[in-house]
Amino acid sequence: MVSPVTVVKSEGPKLVPFFKATCVYFVLWLPTSSPSWFSALIKCLPIFCLWVFLLAHGFSFLGAHSSARKILAGLIFSALGDAFLIWQEQGYFVHGLLMFAITHILYSSAFGMKPVNMRAGLVITAVSSLSYMLLYPYLSGPFTYLVAVYIALIGFMGWRAIAGLQLTNDLWTWTKLSACLGAVLFMVSDLTIAVNKFCFPVPHSRAIIMATYYAAQMLIALSAVECQDVEVARKRT
Repeated sequence: MVSPVTVVKSEGPKLVPFFKATCVYFVLWLPTSSPSWFSALIKCLPIFCLWVFLLAHGFSFLGAHSSARKILAGLIFSALGDAFLIWQEQGYFVHGLLMFAITHILYSSAFGMKPVNMRAGLVITAVSSLSYMLLYPYLSGPFTYLVAVYIALIGFMGWRAIAGLQLTNDLWTWTKLSACLGAVLFMVSDLTIAVNKFCFPVPHSRAIIMATYYAAQMLIALSAVECQDVEVARKRT
């Protein structure tokens, strides 16, 4: 297992553009009331940097590891989703929802189905059900089922990420921990979006949503770096 110190030394420099782009987003803090292609670019820029982060490991790396390719594809759909959500008040919220639904399917596939870890699945099912119960009274029309499907997809993604983390028997790696934390933060970010949009205003919602979202995407991108070891372990189980 690669140590966290080694990871920081080897991967840290490749993430510098991501951290700079994230700082640019929060420093500019462009108003959401005036959507533009420039604001879309600034919002998507950190995700573009994560594309570059994965591509910096080489096409041979991506060609050899399907998990990394799926995570890269998920980041591409995430950027499309981010762009659509810039114009969500102009009727593009569902488009963004669809892009992120595809992202969660790709991430779930990247994390794989082994180990199953039914206990984690039951916990995520309970959390997802409670989340939908909270939102349901405020939903109407197509959102009644669209939100249900989306919660199921992101919950499934979270289950597959959490299931890979087995702390009790020393089978974990820093990448599995990274995937787990990334998935949880993604769920927090999207739940905040849903509550703020459908239920009631959440104080500092935009800061919470974007901070957890960018952190989630970075951690999930990091989880792809050591995917070779993960895939070898899956083949042995």
